[in-house]
Amino acid sequence: MESIIAAKATDISKLERTGAHSHIRGLGLDDKLESRPNSQGMVGQLKARKAAGVIVKVIKQGKISGRAIMMAGAPGTGKTAIAMAMSQELGDVPFTSIAASEVFSLEISKTESLTQAFRRSIGVRIKEESEVIEGEVVEIQIDRSVTGVGPKTGKLTLKTTDMETIYDLGQKMITSLTKEKVMAGDVIQIDKTTGRITRLGRSFTRARDFDATGPDVKFVQCPDGELQTRKEIVHLVSLHEIDVINSRQQGFLALFSGETGEIKSEVREQINQKISEWCEEGKAEIVPGVLFIDEIQKLDMECFSFLNRALEDTMAPVVIMASNRGMSRIRGTNYQSPHGVPIDFLDRLLIISTQAYSEDDIRQILKIRCDEEEVDMTEDALAVLTKVATETSLRYAIHLISTGHLVAQKRQASKVDVVDIKRVYSLFLDEARSVQYLKDYQDEYMYNEIAPSHGEQMAVDSI
Repeated sequence: MESIIAAKATDISKLERTGAHSHIRGLGLDDKLESRPNSQGMVGQLKARKAAGVIVKVIKQGKISGRAIMMAGAPGTGKTAIAMAMSQELGDVPFTSIAASEVFSLEISKTESLTQAFRRSIGVRIKEESEVIEGEVVEIQIDRSVTGVGPKTGKLTLKTTDMETIYDLGQKMITSLTKEKVMAGDVIQIDKTTGRITRLGRSFTRARDFDATGPDVKFVQCPDGELQTRKEIVHLVSLHEIDVINSRQQGFLALFSGETGEIKSEVREQINQKISEWCEEGKAEIVPGVLFIDEIQKLDMECFSFLNRALEDTMAPVVIMASNRGMSRIRGTNYQSPHGVPIDFLDRLLIISTQAYSEDDIRQILKIRCDEEEVDMTEDALAVLTKVATETSLRYAIHLISTGHLVAQKRQASKVDVVDIKRVYSLFLDEARSVQYLKDYQDEYMYNEIAPSHGEQMAVDSI
């Protein structure tokens, strides 16, 4: 019974949540930065993906900072998907994603919120050398006193392909070895400065010691050369993490305390000065990352003024923005501007345009989403769903995949068919049918008889 419960628990731990963009693995470009029609979960948008690939290459070189890119296009044309694909391509480069409305929902000021987002997107690669002892454990001898009260002592025999040495063990080292469950045949690494013990794996020479080994057992080669070596350890931390650690009395534990509050500019200036010194000495390296701001039209004039200044800093990340608006009012003013962004700020941006998907692209995207959600669908049902997406929206059609799968399960069918798509299409309204329904039955809803005047509407907008 216990084995069955353990097996179930293991299976549940391996489950992964399926999100809106969980099928995206990259931009789908070849070595010459040409877009493949269907690759790594990306479909269509060939020009936009190629432009994003050029930006990714610039970011990876780490020589350019403070560039701003805007992705402009109609809703459902893959702007956020391209941003997620860029984050997948970048790898260990810091990537921060925020929505513009978050700036107004926090308890800190707008400029402080944007500053923290900027600092999260700038990484510092810190290099340090440490003395380590690395070898294969030959034997561990632990001597306990007869009464069981005195301190434990012991000896540890380590070897490489060239040498073998015996080390005397103290109480702390014995406790660390016991905690890590180190045994003869393991390859371990001991940090001399901290005394930390790390199990690297099991030696290939001991592979036949046991008849059966678990799938998590890792076999490694016995180290060669000397036991004591110098290794360079690289840590990648963001500037915001350094700010938080240095601005709180509890140190790094402040990272787990939630809201960081306002951080003084003096603290940031001291940190910038220290990091500049480390860069000159070769101890550290600045890694400009990416800050993605969705729905940029939600920001107001104060935020755009701050971004104008922040982008000119040498330690600024590459800022990618997304907007689905055309000519719209700038927040907090009565002026209209393209994408709801001031003209002077728009002049700083490289604009990537996304186009509406073709019918073949929509079909491919729906097929990828069916595979991602593990739903089997007939070709006829996929054709009907593609038609629904072209007449309504791609997002609405994607929502019908999982609901259609539930309806198919209820009638005990192995595949989702046309009848299931028709059933969920009748159950869940799209935006156009919902608006039409409200127009037909608006008299039955509350507060439909009072329409605000033009002056009241402008007053509400200005507030």
